[in-house]
Amino acid sequence: MKEKIRIASGQGFWGDLVDAPYNQVSKGNIDYLVMDYLAEVTMSILQKQKNKNPKFGYARDIPALMKRILPICKEKNIKVITNGGGVNPIDCAEAILESAKECGLKNLKIGVVVGDDINDRIDEIIKAGYELNNMETGESVKTIKDKLLSANVYFGAFPIVEALKKGVDIVITGRTTDTGLTLAPMIYEFNWKQDDYNLLSAGTVAGHILECGAQSTGGNFLGDWELIDNMAEIGFPIAEAFPNGEVIITKHDDTGGKVSFETVAEQLVYEIGDPKSYITPDCIADFSTIKLEDLGNNKVKVFDVKGVKETPTYKVSCSYSDGYSAVGTLAYSWPQALTKAKAADKILRKRLENLNLKFDEINSEYIGYNATQGPLSTKIDEENINEIMLRFAVRSKDFDSVERFGKEIAPLILTGPPSVTGFAGGRPKPSEVVAYWPALIPKTLVKPEIKIYGL
Repeated sequence: MKEKIRIASGQGFWGDLVDAPYNQVSKGNIDYLVMDYLAEVTMSILQKQKNKNPKFGYARDIPALMKRILPICKEKNIKVITNGGGVNPIDCAEAILESAKECGLKNLKIGVVVGDDINDRIDEIIKAGYELNNMETGESVKTIKDKLLSANVYFGAFPIVEALKKGVDIVITGRTTDTGLTLAPMIYEFNWKQDDYNLLSAGTVAGHILECGAQSTGGNFLGDWELIDNMAEIGFPIAEAFPNGEVIITKHDDTGGKVSFETVAEQLVYEIGDPKSYITPDCIADFSTIKLEDLGNNKVKVFDVKGVKETPTYKVSCSYSDGYSAVGTLAYSWPQALTKAKAADKILRKRLENLNLKFDEINSEYIGYNATQGPLSTKIDEENINEIMLRFAVRSKDFDSVERFGKEIAPLILTGPPSVTGFAGGRPKPSEVVAYWPALIPKTLVKPEIKIYGL
């Protein structure tokens, strides 16, 4: 058993800093690189891409990235774990093997976790008596079954552990929990058991700190953010993990950003719901038990985490087609910028009403005034603000109504208030609305599998 392992975060979402994984493997010593690419909306995007091309459906940044970092990872014996396989982890693995061949690498072994995609099993699952009821509304999935685009189970850390036991260099998964990516190497290296709930919870907390990339090293920080050093070259977090469950959050030397009590604590309360019951497939962590100690020099110790047994269910993330939407913008300049934008909004709404178009929702925002804070926005001088952008959006089950809206916003340039600009790119086009459907499924109905690919 190792005395310590260093697990580095390389991505916080699909679209994060391209150089972050390279910096993590090249600027210092690490044992594992973990990269989180997935969110609910990402899964639906990937499914739509796969529907158009069956070879797609994964984060297509990955093969080029692997071509860049694999020689370093092989030299330093760094293992890579990522859920960037999305809805097509097998083709992702095959694309990585092609990148490895181009690098001249040999003896590369990839473990692929599959089984999370249950989209083609919905009828079978309903017939077994489980209707994947929406966790928010209680509705049966049968109400939107014909509109489903994707349905993926959130697996946890243990399928990744099984892959690591097979001696792989890389683990590619589909919809695995963000925290499971970091927890898995701790379970594997320290021989933690499935009922070591406090240890599993400690690893889960570490995974939660790492999952959003540089958000725990000063990025998006609400405190004294102006004092954060060298954000242009911000370092991503590293978890130094120990067999007793203690973790030290740090980053590579000579990188920007900051690791402090405040930056780590702020990430800990990000997207957690009930702090005493942070539910994952592996355990239920009690965030109220977490202790932090700022050790200085960009090191924060995380310890004394407690947790309890996992639930008998997995969460399922479903996406389905829910109509169409379109968005258009126009910018109005001083004087009376906001007054002009409000008048344009009223004119456009009246024209859409006169056309008897069918919309489920019409929304207008004034960027520069209330687009972020909405009704809580501070009142401003409507006469003297420099410019306001009117953003107007519609949503409808009726494609024709949304398409006609796109033909009505441009005419405001010459048939509405003066001093308008900022219209470019042509008429707004209808795009498919993808809605989210969260549900639960008994773990007994779903079984992860490990497939091995290699050179």
